[in-house]
Amino acid sequence: MFALALFLFGTLGSFAELLLVEHTEQLWQLLPLFLMGGGILALAWTLVGRSRLGLQAFRGVMVLFVSSGLLGVYLHYRGNVEFELEMYPSMAGLELFWEALKGATPTLAPAMMIELGLLGWAFTYRHPRLGREQQDATDTEDGV
Repeated sequence: MFALALFLFGTLGSFAELLLVEHTEQLWQLLPLFLMGGGILALAWTLVGRSRLGLQAFRGVMVLFVSSGLLGVYLHYRGNVEFELEMYPSMAGLELFWEALKGATPTLAPAMMIELGLLGWAFTYRHPRLGREQQDATDTEDGV
C-alpha cells in the first residue's frame, strides 16, 4: 500500500505542477495531464471495484505512463536542440548534446512519468487478484 500512496502523492503533485507551469499549450503537453487523470480513475476502479479487470486497466495505464515519459524526454530534448541550433548554428556533437540537456525546457522532467508508471506497476506486481496462474508463469520464467 505504501507504493500506492507514493504513486498517488506523486501523481497529484505532478499534475498540480504541470498546471502551474501552464503545460497546456499543445496537445502533446496535455497528454501527461490526461494520463494522470486516467491513472487516478483506474486506481479508483482498482480499489473500489476490486476486480481483476480494474487491476489490468491500471497496469495498462502504467504502461502508457512509461511510454509518455519516454516520448516527453525525446520531445523536450528535441526542442532544446532546435533552440540551441537557432542561437548557435555551428554547435554540434557533445557540446550540442550537453547544452540541450541543460536547456530551458527541462529535458529529464518527463522521466517522472516513467517513475510513476513503474511505481504503479510495482503495486500490481504479484498482486493476488491477478491469479495464481500468472504467478506460476513468472516463477517458471525466473527459474524458481
